[in-house]
Amino acid sequence: MYALLRGLAANPALPSRLLDRLVALADDELAGVLAGRDDLGRARALTLARRVGEAAVPLVHEGWLAAADVDPTEWPEAALALLERGTAPEAWTRTFAGDPDPARRERLAACPGLAADVMERLARDPDPEVVAELASWAPAGTAARLAAHPHLSVRRAVAGNETTPPAVLASLLAGEGLPPARRCRVCAVEGTASAPVLLPGERCGGDHESAVGHLREAVLRHPATPAQVAARFAHDPAPMLRWAVAGRADLPREACVRLAADPLPLVRAALAENPALDDDLVRSLAADPDPEMRRAVARHPRVPLDVLVPLARSTALGGSLLPRIATASADETEALASSGEPAARRLVALRRDLPAPVRERLADDPDAKVAAAVAPHPGLSAARLRAMFVRHGRQVATGVAANPDAPGPLVEELARHEPPVRRALREIARHPAATPRALLACLSDARARPLAARHPALPPTALAALLADEDEDVREAAAANPTLPPAEMAKLLPDP
Repeated sequence: MYALLRGLAANPALPSRLLDRLVALADDELAGVLAGRDDLGRARALTLARRVGEAAVPLVHEGWLAAADVDPTEWPEAALALLERGTAPEAWTRTFAGDPDPARRERLAACPGLAADVMERLARDPDPEVVAELASWAPAGTAARLAAHPHLSVRRAVAGNETTPPAVLASLLAGEGLPPARRCRVCAVEGTASAPVLLPGERCGGDHESAVGHLREAVLRHPATPAQVAARFAHDPAPMLRWAVAGRADLPREACVRLAADPLPLVRAALAENPALDDDLVRSLAADPDPEMRRAVARHPRVPLDVLVPLARSTALGGSLLPRIATASADETEALASSGEPAARRLVALRRDLPAPVRERLADDPDAKVAAAVAPHPGLSAARLRAMFVRHGRQVATGVAANPDAPGPLVEELARHEPPVRRALREIARHPAATPRALLACLSDARARPLAARHPALPPTALAALLADEDEDVREAAAANPTLPPAEMAKLLPDP
């Protein structure tokens, strides 16, 4: 029953009188769904918030409640949500800065536009998590001061702050010019009721070794950390620090050469995507025997095409458009599309901004993988899509079904293919041109079934049957279908 109510709460065609009934019986979960409706209105939102206090937060997020509607003492979480949106009175920030609940002070520390006196108070907060939240975005001066905080969680937050000055980052990395840190989250902290929940591998033997490692990793990933300072860690014994250095786009060549010979594939793979690499190093890494390494090279934004095409031939690169292909010039695009190498044609067929002549030539390609890659491209005619399906069958069915220009009759033909193409059915179930017969075929697939249940073209008799489906996701989707008759919607609600 509850799945049906969730579906009704999301149904855009729900009549006003039934919406009022749902508001009157809502709990916190239903209230969250109702908050997302376009037609809820302020009056219903207030009713909902008074009925279900937890609903005030999603109602704020959806814009139904404003500061004038919220009493911070009654709905503190909603008041904080308004502060996070920057639409609450400044006086509220001073109230929450002294709240006894550290979780609320931490949320306040993340709010934009805090006054200087509020930031100063939060910077002195006894809870390091509150200070760390402030340190993660505070202005440069505050961030620089918090770099000397005795707790390493705060220092790590400073290391992630984009305003932190380079000199401060260098000090954090070297541990020079700052007082020694006295605490980390692994340490036993006086006054705590229980030990913190530790992540795998976290430890502190008195030197805060895990926390120091995480701090250094954060500093090394910061783009403002001086490149020469970061490059020194290309030789560090800690693999995670070498991994962090390998991703920096400002590395000097000697550091790149050192990391290209790193014994760990994780480090070499991070380097392989680095735009700092020159062609010689890219070519060297492309010969790596590890397939993950070769895939990483393929994602390099400037990998030479004469390197990329052989990689595509010998390595499974997935179905995502590669950065180098996305930025290929018109001449390069034409050359790839005209190549005698199917792997080259498939690479460029994944673009969705191809000139019409190139797009159509690839759609007529004799290689099924090339045709499948271009099949979802908008602008292909119904005749060309049908010819592609006749030529390659199930190998292109999913791509054709994903094409927004595929007409209803073709979509229906795809749905009736034997044996069924499961992935194609899932695309058909959400296709705007799907016919009733096509959607009925989609009901045979467990993952396509809830998608079809929500489709407005599903026949009414099938929709009614799905309201009693054994799968609650299907029941919910059917109840959310805008073609469900109002009389049927009313039957799904408990008696008033």
